[in-house]
Amino acid sequence: MKIALGSDHAGLPLKEEIIKHLKSKHIEIKDFGTYTEESCDYPDFALKVAEKVKSKEFEFGILVCGTGIGISIAANKVPGIRAALCSDTFSAHACREHNNANILALGQRIVGLGLALDIVDTFLSAEFQGDRHQRRIDKISEVEKKYCK
Repeated sequence: MKIALGSDHAGLPLKEEIIKHLKSKHIEIKDFGTYTEESCDYPDFALKVAEKVKSKEFEFGILVCGTGIGISIAANKVPGIRAALCSDTFSAHACREHNNANILALGQRIVGLGLALDIVDTFLSAEFQGDRHQRRIDKISEVEKKYCK
């Protein structure tokens, strides 16, 4: 499994802890920035990660900003990306099982470290259930085709 990670300055501390956690599990990762706490713009990092996931160079992405809201909105502008903002483990497995989410977004200011790592593990271990859920994903893809020209 290969995971692309990105954050803005507000999400940097949590992203660094997630990287340590994933490396301890021998999961291949690449950090697309930011690397300092100097103010920066979350869409820049959302785009880098979303493009790598879209191209299938990475199986999943994990994005972190202060709330997770802005960075998930930015990532979802890339056709084929289904970024899910999760602040609990139920949402983390449901977004994979039902929505085939390919990017997890987290809010540094919203979830504590222990919960964030549980969310990451839950997201990465859940599997898409297909069937009726695929039909719904296909409808989302049709909306993208209609509006993303």
